[in-house]
Order: sequence, then structure tokens, then C-alpha cells
Amino acid sequence: MNDFVVELPEQWEKTYCICEYGAEPGGIFCNTEAIRSAIEAAAAAGGGKVSVPKGIWLTGPIELKSNIELHLEEGAILTFTKTKEDYPLYLSDFEGSARIRAMSPIYAQYASNVSITGKGIIEGNGELWRPVKQGKLTKREWEELMKRSSYTLPGGDGMIWMPSKTFYDGWMAEAEGTIDRSDVGVAEAYWDYFRPVMIRFYHCDHVLIEDITSQNSPAWNIHTCFCEHVTVRRVNVLNPYYAQNGDGLDVESCKYVEISDSKFDVGDDAICLKAGKGAAARQTKGPTEYVRVKNCTVLHGHGGFVVGSEMSRGVRHVEVTDCNFIGTDVGIRFKSAYGRGGVVEDIVLDSIRMYHVKREAIIFSMGYAVGNDKRVKDVDVVVWEDVPYFRDIEMRNITCVGAEIGLKAEGLLFEEKLEQHTIDRILLADSQIICKTETMLERVGNIVLERVEFVGEA
Repeated sequence: MNDFVVELPEQWEKTYCICEYGAEPGGIFCNTEAIRSAIEAAAAAGGGKVSVPKGIWLTGPIELKSNIELHLEEGAILTFTKTKEDYPLYLSDFEGSARIRAMSPIYAQYASNVSITGKGIIEGNGELWRPVKQGKLTKREWEELMKRSSYTLPGGDGMIWMPSKTFYDGWMAEAEGTIDRSDVGVAEAYWDYFRPVMIRFYHCDHVLIEDITSQNSPAWNIHTCFCEHVTVRRVNVLNPYYAQNGDGLDVESCKYVEISDSKFDVGDDAICLKAGKGAAARQTKGPTEYVRVKNCTVLHGHGGFVVGSEMSRGVRHVEVTDCNFIGTDVGIRFKSAYGRGGVVEDIVLDSIRMYHVKREAIIFSMGYAVGNDKRVKDVDVVVWEDVPYFRDIEMRNITCVGAEIGLKAEGLLFEEKLEQHTIDRILLADSQIICKTETMLERVGNIVLERVEFVGEA
């Protein structure tokens, strides 16, 4: 597995400055057409670097094409509008099935040799799109939020604030089951309920994201889906800690991926490997495989390194080394549920340092449930294709200072009916974990601890 090579896209010498196509800085003039014109000119010439100079540049969505490098100079801030006209709804592949989404602020589809580079900032204005849970804010923060919109609904931890009436109506329609996710026309009435992923690459090859800061996304921050040869290096991915669905980087059904020397501080899972969800996803082959993660730091997130919960096409041949997770909810997290199927295997984690993890340092869970999923307590007839598996996973040189639970693993609740364990052949070696509870292992197969020291918290 160590021998696989992630190929970089071509580099371009000729530069197309957006100012030459009518762009104006200042954050007032909308530069959508100017940026589009620069990209089209570079593409027509066979490829090139589209440069965004120092300044604040307001724009609508940007579509990147083959052989295009979007380069943000140091001091450049690219910020995005929010209008129904700029962000049309379309039928997208999301979590492995067809779902309506709003157009992403930056996206490429079926493109080759595509890059986003430079030391500038991509600002997604996510507060215009996201709901916010009251329990995650101080009283003063909540009061300030209520000045912007009075639309709220009861939630599990206080109220849930919503940014607009159309978002509120969409939430209610979803709860009542009256949204047809295949009918874009009907969904138009709730357009901003279908929040976009900020940077999305779909069916692309030779993708590079380098040096940028990508922050404050409407939903997931960066999403690569069905891509090959993806490099993400020296990036800062930032979202507020309360950002609903504010994932950092989601790599879904991609092959040959390297993520390195990057920092994540986000509102949901930080570095996450996915591969679609459920039977619909399994109809299309496309595991996430040959992935290398190294020298990354996560400062906040629901999980530092995460596999799942969408993993139905399989996740395999993954190596994670020399990373720091500081203050995350969970450190190393594998999650799935019955109904999803798929296999996660051949995963190696080495030299992971964790500090003040709020819950589990390491967790394998087959009881993950969200939305319409349910924790299945019993089944009369097992649908074998719906059974997920975590197996052949090695973790070495893991250090954690502070966690509720050191290692937790829980298989399916009807594990005794299965021909093999859903969590099996797991190794934790040469590690020290300071925690309140050492292990919680239920309905699992072979979990081996070699030279592992659990130290109780004082």
C-alpha cells in the first residue's frame, strides 16, 4: 500500500488575471461574469492559471473546468453571494443517492487537471445558510442571532434557529414528508433549505487543493466525490464549532488521495472518508481506496479522523500517520449501521497524538443512527447485503491524554444471528491512553491489545 502514487495536475505558466476581464474589488460589485470570462479564456487556450489578486472579491458560484488553476494571491478574499438566482437547485449525488442540492460556490464536474491554490481565503458566508442549535451558543450570541431571523423550532437542546422563512418551510416540509427529493420544481419553494457543499469536485481526476484557507461553509466545506488522484496539502479548513453539518473534508468514493500538512477546526467531522450510504449507493461501484493522511492537526471537530457513516461502497487501503487531534469530541471514529452494508478494511493508523478528547479516544460503532435510520435491535431475517463490517484495522503508537473512554467498540445488537462479527481483527499496539474508562467492548470479534497502557485520570 505504501507504494501507491498520487499524481498531481499539470502546472500552467500563463496567467489570466480576473481584473483583465472586468473584476472589481471591494466586496460590493459582483464578479461572477468576470471570473467566468477569465476561466473560459484560459480553457479556450488549452489551460491556464486564473489569478485573484489581493482584495475582497464578491462573486456567485464558480465552475472550474479542465486544465484550470484558480489561484488566490496572498491577501485575496473570495466571498460569495446568496441569491436564489445564483444558486439554482439541481439533482446531485449526495451520500450515495440522488438528492437535491443548491449549486456549490466552487465546483467542477467531469474535469481533469483542476486546482485551487494560493494563500488567499475562500469565505463561504455560511451564517446566511446554516441553522443553529441554541444549546451551542451563549445567551448573548443567541439574542444576536434572533435579531437576524425569528424563525425557530424546538430541538433536542433548546430551540433551533433558522436563517429564513424558506429554510423554515423546507424544514417543516421535510418533517412532514412532503418534499419529493427528485422533483426540483417542487423544492424551489424551499431553495435555501438545500444548503450547498462549499467546494465540490465530482467525477474529476488530478485535483489539487493547496495552501488556501477555506472557511465558514454553508454545509460541508470540501467534498471530493468519485475522483481520482486528489491532493490536499497545506490548507486551513475552518468552520465555527456550532456549524451544523460543518464537516471539514469529505472524501467520498475516491481513489489515490493524499491529505497532508493541513489544519482543521470545524463544526462536525474533520477528516472523513465516505463511500455512499445504503442499497442505493451499493448499486454503483466506487470504494474509497488508496488514501494517505499525514501530518495533519485537528483543533475541533466531532471526530479527528473518521470513516463513515456512509461507507457502503467500501473503504480500504488507508494509511494515517503523524497527526494531532486536540479537543475533538472523538479522536479516531469508525461508524456505520445495519442497512448500509459495505466493508471497511486494511486501515493503518500510526503515531496519532490526542489531547483532551471529550468522549472516546477510539470508537467503532455499528449503532450510528441519524435522520430516518434506526438502531436495529432485532431482525427476523438478516439481509446479508445490509450488514456492514469493520475489519483488519491496525492502530500503533497512539497517545491520548484525557478522554472519557479509551477504546469503545459495539457490534450490531443482533450479532448472534450473524455468521461473522461485524467488528473483527482490530489491533491496538504500543500505545498509552489516559482516560476515565479503559475499554467498553460489546458484540465484537478479535480485538488485540499489545503493549497498551491505560492510565486512569487523577
